[in-house]
Amino acid sequence: MASIQVMDTQLANLIAAGEVVERPASVVKELVENAIDAGSTRIEVHLEEGGLASIRVVDNGCGMVEEDCRLAFERHATSKLKRERDLSHIRTLGFRGEALPSIAAVSRTEIKSTPRGEQGGTRIRISGGTEEVCEPVAFPRGTEVVISDLFYNTPARLKYMKTIHTEVGHVSDVMNRLALSHPNIAFLLTHNQKQLLRTSGDGQLLHVIAAVYGMNLARSMVQIEAESLDFSLSGYLAKPEITRASRSYISTLINGRYIRSMGLTNAILRGYHTLLPINRYPIAVLSLEMEPTLVDVNVHPAKLEVRFSKDQELYAFVEREVKQVWSRQKLIPEPSRNSSSGPRPKNNEYQASMDWTLFVPDKEEKRLVSAPDPEWRTERLEGRKKDGIWSIEQSVAERDTETGNRWDLPGSTSVSSPSQEEKEAEESLYYTEPGSDYVAEQQETANRMDEPTAVTQVSPSVEHEEYDSASHKEEVAERSLRVPEMYALGQLHGTYILAQNQDGMFMIDQHAAQERIFYEYFLNKLREEAVESQELLIPITLELTAAEAAAVDEGREWFERVGVHMESFGTNSYIIRSHPRWLPRGEEEGILREMVEMVLTSKKGIDVVKLREAAAITMSCKAAIKANRYLNHAEIEALIERLRRTSSPFTCPHGRPIIIHFSTYDIEKMFKRVM
Repeated sequence: MASIQVMDTQLANLIAAGEVVERPASVVKELVENAIDAGSTRIEVHLEEGGLASIRVVDNGCGMVEEDCRLAFERHATSKLKRERDLSHIRTLGFRGEALPSIAAVSRTEIKSTPRGEQGGTRIRISGGTEEVCEPVAFPRGTEVVISDLFYNTPARLKYMKTIHTEVGHVSDVMNRLALSHPNIAFLLTHNQKQLLRTSGDGQLLHVIAAVYGMNLARSMVQIEAESLDFSLSGYLAKPEITRASRSYISTLINGRYIRSMGLTNAILRGYHTLLPINRYPIAVLSLEMEPTLVDVNVHPAKLEVRFSKDQELYAFVEREVKQVWSRQKLIPEPSRNSSSGPRPKNNEYQASMDWTLFVPDKEEKRLVSAPDPEWRTERLEGRKKDGIWSIEQSVAERDTETGNRWDLPGSTSVSSPSQEEKEAEESLYYTEPGSDYVAEQQETANRMDEPTAVTQVSPSVEHEEYDSASHKEEVAERSLRVPEMYALGQLHGTYILAQNQDGMFMIDQHAAQERIFYEYFLNKLREEAVESQELLIPITLELTAAEAAAVDEGREWFERVGVHMESFGTNSYIIRSHPRWLPRGEEEGILREMVEMVLTSKKGIDVVKLREAAAITMSCKAAIKANRYLNHAEIEALIERLRRTSSPFTCPHGRPIIIHFSTYDIEKMFKRVM
């Protein structure tokens, strides 16, 4: 007798239900997607006891006649596909015809449906996959599906359900994604008669974001819209200062379908680049439209993952457009405001009469220095515009010459004119870190990269010589506008620079500011560097695991391409005879091991761009001035001006903020001048 037998329908349905119906959230997802495909403009979901006791989904879609109602519970019965080629042109959310029979196999199911133009509808009740009742019923146009006693006939599955709060959380997450995918549909979600989600269905994605994440977050979102030959992108991105601890707040929508795509998520993160702190992730809702032939949605049981036929083009498009959005934004964070505290004043009448007195400590002595008079401040902020760039120094020099007003800082005779002293102060920010030789070492690295045209020091004039050329003046002016003009007041604890303008007060992290300046300088140098090797007097020995050694042997060609020459030195050991000249001193072995890891895990081999960026971050962090380093006024002004000329002056390479703005209104609130 044959040992292989065909399973009966009931057993097959129970097994299939295990793939489709994982928990109450899976049931809600399938039923709501059916309602969306039916052309509904209003969908309600009502839960009892986390969905285990009852799930009721009501819509105002096209409805079904009696024959369709009965066929809908047959396996592989669908109205979405007619022929094989339709599988490559899928525009609906459901298409397999598996959901309803799988749900009905593990629950007590009742459906009422009335099609458009009919006076009455059909009611069907099914228990454990067996039809019990089919009769006419008076019901308004649309469909209502009630799922009761979920998993009543599969106690093993019911045993492993989580708490009610956990299950409600999963249902809420599913409904949030569906609402974000279809802002033109009004959604309502309740649990035990308590409302959890309501959207208006007015087609405004920002209104849905406000309903899902809150009004305050919606106000901070930045819109993104772009098109290419194959893709259309729209949605909203949260500003970089608003982050979360996981990637789950990144929603990617493809043709109205929420999907999980690590490639798209990484493209969005690369678009934020250095704007995000380490291990923090943004909030983003991006909707992509493309031809159905460019995406395969039939690769995952729950249809949560897809394959793209032009994945690399898509990822590059998303990354480029996200970067473009942030390149146009002013990203200086401000303290959170309570919108109910009254309107913001337009003027700051009393500010001009305030006594701005600075406490500037020096290594030998500390003294009080009074700021210039209010009239000087106003003219100082206006400045002079020359060749498209605001010249702050010129207005300072002229006013100080006329009034004799000077900043008599400790260790400085005068900064009333941009003389040799200002140049020395500016240069000291770049290579005079006390008690550290690292800047000199990186200076030597830069010199090696500049050969044969030997550069003897990392000069700020060299760093920004491209900005001073005629072809870059417009770009510099545009960059400078992103950071408002301000003048220095002093330092706080030798770590934070205090500055002000007519809009309020600014705090600048001096280490993060110079880290950004150095990062862009070193990165530009490394990008210009050719693939040239530096012979080592004392070779570097790498001891690897067996898997790493096998990967190195297989990918030896990749190492040769980037300028790493190695020889086998016993079992799982290698000698590095030469490496690229751009490797920062003291970090050679760490970067070489990172190359080995890339060869081991990546099909593309060694990513030189990524390695050079990591090297630039390391070099800039160690070379930048540290906390408790007191600067004179000329040094502070030079640092602020160089920061304003960077391409991204708002965060350091690690994503920490550089500038924080306290508006006059914020300060007035703290002192209770505004109630």
